[in-house]
Amino acid sequence: MLLNLLVQQPQMLGRIIENTPYWVWALLAGLLWLGGSQLLARNVSLVRAMVMPVAMTGLSVYGIASAFGGAGQALLPVAAWLVAAVFIASVALWLQPAAPQGTLYESKSRCFYIPGSAMPLALILGIFLTKYLVGVELALQPALARDSGFALQIAALYGVFNGLFAARALRLWKLVQRSAPLATSPATA
Repeated sequence: MLLNLLVQQPQMLGRIIENTPYWVWALLAGLLWLGGSQLLARNVSLVRAMVMPVAMTGLSVYGIASAFGGAGQALLPVAAWLVAAVFIASVALWLQPAAPQGTLYESKSRCFYIPGSAMPLALILGIFLTKYLVGVELALQPALARDSGFALQIAALYGVFNGLFAARALRLWKLVQRSAPLATSPATA
């Protein structure tokens, strides 16, 4: 619907942007900064490396709940999101089991050296744009909140983004596990 509306009445884009709350643009700026910072190689603490996938998961679940929870149908979309996320993470780990070449983990400082990548920026923007466009669609057509097919498609899309984030985090976690000292058994007398 949104695409048809913008093709037939392109002036609506200006009205949509005008009616977008200012905090949405502030959030977008923050997410662009966060994603843009990942374009460059950097040192990142273990905690910080794990926080972003969790935060993006939270944003996705919030997107599903806020779009479809009011219509009483958040459970099935959340299940679809989870299935899609697990499936995509599994496939991504199967296709690329190790962290990108050049990624290092220093166990003493508990920090990663991560080469720059555009993937986090793309995933962050994908989640943001999905949330934004779904919000616009629901504002234009509130009945879509009760459309289970629409809800499942959106939930699966969020799941794809989160599955890719999860695979990235799991690759980093494998580096942590490999660098952990092996437990030794006490000497027997």
